[in-house]
Amino acid sequence: MKIDASLLVHDLRQMPALARFADEIHFDGLWTFETAHEPFLPLVLAAEHSTRLSLGTSIAVAFARSPAVLAYTGWDLARFSKGRFIMGLGTQVKGHNERRFGVKWDKPVDKMREVILSLRAFWDCWQNGTTLNFQGEFFKLTLMTPFFSPEPHDFHRIPIYIAGVNRRMCRLAGELCQGFHVHPLHTSRYLKEIVAPNIQLGLAKGGRQRDQIDLSSSIFVIPTDDAKPAALYESDIRRQIAFYASTPPYRPVFEIEGWGETAEQLRTLAARGQWNDMPPLITDAMLDAFALRGTWAELPAKVLEKYRGLLDRVSYYFPIVPGENEEGWRATIAGFKARAGQEPFNGSIV
Repeated sequence: MKIDASLLVHDLRQMPALARFADEIHFDGLWTFETAHEPFLPLVLAAEHSTRLSLGTSIAVAFARSPAVLAYTGWDLARFSKGRFIMGLGTQVKGHNERRFGVKWDKPVDKMREVILSLRAFWDCWQNGTTLNFQGEFFKLTLMTPFFSPEPHDFHRIPIYIAGVNRRMCRLAGELCQGFHVHPLHTSRYLKEIVAPNIQLGLAKGGRQRDQIDLSSSIFVIPTDDAKPAALYESDIRRQIAFYASTPPYRPVFEIEGWGETAEQLRTLAARGQWNDMPPLITDAMLDAFALRGTWAELPAKVLEKYRGLLDRVSYYFPIVPGENEEGWRATIAGFKARAGQEPFNGSIV
């Protein structure tokens, strides 16, 4: 299992130090997020200031950008990073697409399929000189002249990860993608009963094997080395779980555990703007289903025990920050690396 770092970069000037630190202590990769800032720009600096990390978006909002814009961005980042870039895409939800990004929301799984296939059409055109002729329901892409074609390079096999919650998006990832970003709001049961079997169905449709896709997730953990920070981590996680559960697309995760009524209560409170009333609805049993507790050094063994056969790469939900928890991060990375090779992949999904 690979251990990655989550980044919420609010100032691009932080990125060189973050990348050097993550590279130095042997994280396997870095993921940026599309929240309050653009997700691709920090990866340029991360590529410049690291040598071995994989560098990806988890996620960039797919439908807010044309496939051409995504293709050019991915092409340049793959070349500059010497093949370390991962294109991680997600749909976001309807409200954000329409009211924040101003783009039409329509058949998200079908549209994501076209985004994936059109990206590969662009990249094949640029690398091999094939004619650009992608004809889909949502995109018709047929114009590419030499002046607008970037030169070929050695790192053109760019991995695509997509994110999702529902069965159809899992199947699409299994069929077409090199990775799937599992949403942080998950339980072991949800992974076993919803994500894993549908990834397998997609793999079968695509004639692929389990070792041809990585399942990656940012996971909730509570480091317990110090009581006061542990209490803050727990409070933040309760708040985040409550927020996610209040959003209808994530409700199936609660429903499979028998907590659908709580999800409905949270949705009602969110609609009223009663944000502070939401975290108390997250019980200790719910918290334990979503989050792991342990010291920084203990967490790797607990992560491996919970996610063996279910996830291939993990990152802790909270981001790394230069100068904060450095010894803790070193202890966690050492724990994962000490167990490297002790968890052989058996090519199956539990």
